[in-house]
Amino acid sequence: MRLKNKSVVITGGAGGIGLATAKKMLEEGATGILLVDLSEDALKEATAEIDSDKIHYVSADVKKSEDVKKYTDKAIDLFKKIDVLFLNAGVEGVVKPIEEYPEETFDQVMDVNVKGVWLGMKHAFPHMKKNGGGSIMITSSVAGLQGTPNVSAYVTSKHATIGAMKVGALEGAADKVRVNTIHPSPVDNRMMRSLEEGFAPGGGEEAKKGFEQMIPLGRYANNDEVADLAVFLASDESTFITGAQYVIDGGLTI
Repeated sequence: MRLKNKSVVITGGAGGIGLATAKKMLEEGATGILLVDLSEDALKEATAEIDSDKIHYVSADVKKSEDVKKYTDKAIDLFKKIDVLFLNAGVEGVVKPIEEYPEETFDQVMDVNVKGVWLGMKHAFPHMKKNGGGSIMITSSVAGLQGTPNVSAYVTSKHATIGAMKVGALEGAADKVRVNTIHPSPVDNRMMRSLEEGFAPGGGEEAKKGFEQMIPLGRYANNDEVADLAVFLASDESTFITGAQYVIDGGLTI
């Protein structure tokens, strides 16, 4: 029961990592979890899958300040506090070289992946500071630690989340608000199916094999493995950890 008496907000809550994390946090004793995602239908499916009166949801666009305020206020209304904020929402964009990359897609990726993180911290910080602290985790990627051709928006955005995290960790430290990033390798979920198809149109399985060959452990991560790391960073087992980049990549970045 590592999350006993803790209230949680998870953006991208209806996706693979978000949903897996919600399930594990519930098992670890979280008193309430608010799932945030853009699609209300996906949120309804996710909450039906978990089927617990401790799971709540709200549809919100994380790149819009009024929507982030909406989900933050809903969490306070439901739980009276926010102990854990998992800023997990993200989009991959498209696979194209820089000179062909659509500007509107670049803007969308940066808005969701970077501005969404910044807004999440901006609106949660006052409540977490007032509550005596909390843990914020940001889903970055191994793409935030190295370059990959043809995904300029995604790579740029995931590098940027590290900068946001470091500033958040410094600004939150005096009030015991901890901020850390999680950097998965390819994870076996919807986002990677999209990227595989982008790298090898019509031959996604071949692209997957190519990615797996670059990973020393020889496979993708799964959603539960990333969720386990998120649970650790949310718990009091990590109370002296802030400003850190947690790599979970099967050795890919070695």
